[in-house]
Amino acid sequence: MSVECYAQRLLNPFRGAVQVIRYASAEAVSTDGVHWDIYVSNDALLRDLPQDCRVQTSDIRYGSWSAAQGLKRGPINLYDDFLVMEEMGAKVYAHLTRVHDQVPFPFADRFELWLLDRSGHPLALLASACSEREAALDQSARTWQAGFAARERFASTVWEELCARDGGRQTAADYLTAYVNRCAGPLPVVQWFRREPDGTGFGLGSSNPARAAEGRVLAAADFPVFFLSESGHDSEHSRLIRDYHAWLAPWLLLLQGLAADTRGELERQARMQALEVARQYRLYPEVVNRGEINAALVEAVLLASRGHERPVKNDAGMSTFYIELNPGGGEYL
Repeated sequence: MSVECYAQRLLNPFRGAVQVIRYASAEAVSTDGVHWDIYVSNDALLRDLPQDCRVQTSDIRYGSWSAAQGLKRGPINLYDDFLVMEEMGAKVYAHLTRVHDQVPFPFADRFELWLLDRSGHPLALLASACSEREAALDQSARTWQAGFAARERFASTVWEELCARDGGRQTAADYLTAYVNRCAGPLPVVQWFRREPDGTGFGLGSSNPARAAEGRVLAAADFPVFFLSESGHDSEHSRLIRDYHAWLAPWLLLLQGLAADTRGELERQARMQALEVARQYRLYPEVVNRGEINAALVEAVLLASRGHERPVKNDAGMSTFYIELNPGGGEYL
């Protein structure tokens, strides 16, 4: 059995990527490429279960690691099953020390769950998976979320115009969340797609096969690059979604395969959120304008020295497994 190294997006809303080093049922995970948590689980409990029976075993913390601080071990228990898990954890830890500086790893979550618009086209990405088995799991998600961080910090001049006209008192994020979900219709439909290397999507299971048939193939252009469609809206709401994508720039720079002009524009937009750039930049697959990123990193150090470091919050729908990741220790450069 070999060690796998891959990345997976954190979604609904998109809020970064987790780097994974996995061997058997042990894995090291990181959301910043610096601080890693190592977990093991007892897959021996699943040996006598039917193959189609899906059961999730509890994770045991092997330890945490960073190049600066070394390994901090979790609790050690001397029983047979734990000794097997200990060996798996040690294998992952040894590999981590060799490849931690090779991040970002390639994304492996090619199975995507999309909220569809009224015409059956991808509207917003809700979840992703690295295997079809994971994609077959029941999904309760039927709505898209802009997220807690956006509720606190996302602003848009067009939203101010919309609220002034409609007399609303929502945040820009709440307004956008409600608007996007209205675009899905009163009975929202979601569908899994398997994305191919050329970007096309092969339709898998959906919540309404009559509207989203299994086996249909959509072109790469049918899938929004930034996970939320900017087309099919009036001019004001298109501007609102573009403003949201501009606000997401520090995270969108994590994506691989972006055109140079697209990446350059995202770097310019991300410059406005220096602290977020400082948390993410080690996982950027490339940089077009090094001056923009370096300027953001310098500003982040100055802001942190003045006590402007922001705590990491658990976004809506985020698994508690990831709350421990990226503790925001202020290590920027």
